[in-house]
Amino acid sequence: MTAPENARRDRPWMFRTYSGHSSARASNELYRTNLSKGQTGLSVAFDLPTQTGYDSDHPLARGEVGKVGVPISHIDDMTALFKELPLEKMNTSMTINANAAWLLALYVATAERTGADPKKLQGTTQNDIVKEYLSRGTYIFPPEASLKLIGDIVAYTVDSIPRWNPTNICSYHLQEAGATPVQEIAYALATAISVLDQVRSRGDVPEAAIPRIVGRISFFLNSGIRFVEEICKVRAMAELWDEITLERYGVQDAKLRRFRYGVQVNSLGLTEAQPENNVIRIVLEALGVTLSKKARCRALQLPAWNEALGLPRPWDQQWSLRIQQILAFESDLLEHEDIFDGSRVVEEKTEELKREARRELDVVLEMGGTVAAIENAYMKQRLVESQTARARAIENGDITVVGVNAYTNAEPSPLMDGGQSILKVDESAEREQIERLVEFRSKRNRADVESAVQNLEDVLRNGGNVMPASIRAAHAGVTTGEWADVLRGLYGEFRAPTGVVATEGTGGSQATTDTRDRVHRLADTLGRPLKILVGKPGLDGHSNGAEQIAVKARDVGMEVVYDGIRLEPGEIAASARDEGVHLVGLSILSGSHSVLVIDVLDRLRELGLGNLPVVVGGIIPEEDADKLCQAGVRRVYTPKDFDLTRIMSDIVDVVEETSPAP
Repeated sequence: MTAPENARRDRPWMFRTYSGHSSARASNELYRTNLSKGQTGLSVAFDLPTQTGYDSDHPLARGEVGKVGVPISHIDDMTALFKELPLEKMNTSMTINANAAWLLALYVATAERTGADPKKLQGTTQNDIVKEYLSRGTYIFPPEASLKLIGDIVAYTVDSIPRWNPTNICSYHLQEAGATPVQEIAYALATAISVLDQVRSRGDVPEAAIPRIVGRISFFLNSGIRFVEEICKVRAMAELWDEITLERYGVQDAKLRRFRYGVQVNSLGLTEAQPENNVIRIVLEALGVTLSKKARCRALQLPAWNEALGLPRPWDQQWSLRIQQILAFESDLLEHEDIFDGSRVVEEKTEELKREARRELDVVLEMGGTVAAIENAYMKQRLVESQTARARAIENGDITVVGVNAYTNAEPSPLMDGGQSILKVDESAEREQIERLVEFRSKRNRADVESAVQNLEDVLRNGGNVMPASIRAAHAGVTTGEWADVLRGLYGEFRAPTGVVATEGTGGSQATTDTRDRVHRLADTLGRPLKILVGKPGLDGHSNGAEQIAVKARDVGMEVVYDGIRLEPGEIAASARDEGVHLVGLSILSGSHSVLVIDVLDRLRELGLGNLPVVVGGIIPEEDADKLCQAGVRRVYTPKDFDLTRIMSDIVDVVEETSPAP
């Protein structure tokens, strides 16, 4: 049926696709193609070296360049990224956090270089460092310094780029790290309060500007498969945000108190097994943030069906875009008032979430806010606990995941036939990016660079705003690594608590009890407890899997060495030697496994530990897994391997095979 001719339709949300890979030029081509297909806003994915403040030729960048996003080392990269795109008319979202000030400075400098007026720029810098400490792992500096940098961006943009969203409070990544809806609401709102309190305490922000600043604060949410609960979650957040901004910050204009948010629907729930089922999951999750008019998202980006397998291809991203377009333009979703008004079920669930989230928010605020709750590991430990409970529920069958722990008998998927089902980044992309970087450095005016770097340091040392000095540095040709090194020298670097505090358990399923008995028997044979090292080489900060392995290993009686994220292969090898472990487990989700795993194996051999068994987990295509096994890896685990108890039993098998009795 067609819509009545006089039907009034609301304007649809902004259609985004989170994308970027290989190089600025390749990503620019992708952006222009996506826009031609009906995408209405850009969402830029940067590679991990860019996100963590390293140039592409830094040792820690090895294997990571261009893998999960676009490498941006300097202004020429940024200019190439947005070539032939009208910046004054674009709405650009940038997923960048620890060094958000630098990427925004490069964007402003690019606008100025190409004749665009920075005051007309529209878009968002994610710029939420709290969730980086808790889940995503691309932090650089300590919490207080990071909040100061966020405040600098807020203070600068309120007048200089008035249509810019300076910070995008992200509960998305909290849910990916295991957060319950209550935790997602509470910790996101606690982060927003920390930012606004920091800004309000500054001497360069007049009190009269606070309402305008509140009006530019945006949020970035997750939407999971329990889409009725997700609808209630968003309604609860909207109501709580309205209350907080009125009561705590005195914002009288209701329009400025609106809860403005974008969404990427859940990636945690996407499965490697029967991946075609992910399309249905994505559609249902999109309904959670579009059905309720009062809580409808402003922008939406959907993952692709095959993201549990690797990087999506342009066709896969197109399919996700078409889902949005069909929902917005073919359905009658945008023709009605809020269809949940008056629903007793929705209202009661919304009030329940508000009440519990308020209680958890108060806990965080009473301990001193998010900075204190990061440093004392309160929030991180709560998230690890929630993720552990979820993992156990899936393993035990209390949560059904179709195709994973139920209904696993299926026909082969035609989507997986006939060639490559994911995008493979050409390994030459890293070499070519480094060549461009070396050439760029050789052509710079060295005096201009040194002057801009010194100015940046002087400004920050004297408590000034980072933005004007960073824009000058961008024009002068300062690189991403050089900018970040100035701030590392001033603020230092931070290592967040892991949140892994579990000890050996005593209960659990029969399989868990049996595995625990095997661990104890092997310890008797070895003459000491079975000890493993869980390591995350490279820049990948997604630590959920590593944390769950560490928790489960301790639960079954193993001793575990886990020092968190961002370790060099040599550091992992040295730790394995010094700790005397029986096995090394590596977790890599950034696609850099082909390089980093081999590097770890090489470093172990150099230390005389060539016989120490290594197992690997991550998003690893079957072809790559075969190559890793040929190189000496004993086991490779991918997202389909949800049964942690079986993995623990495998570890016992591997150690029994490779460790002679004393």
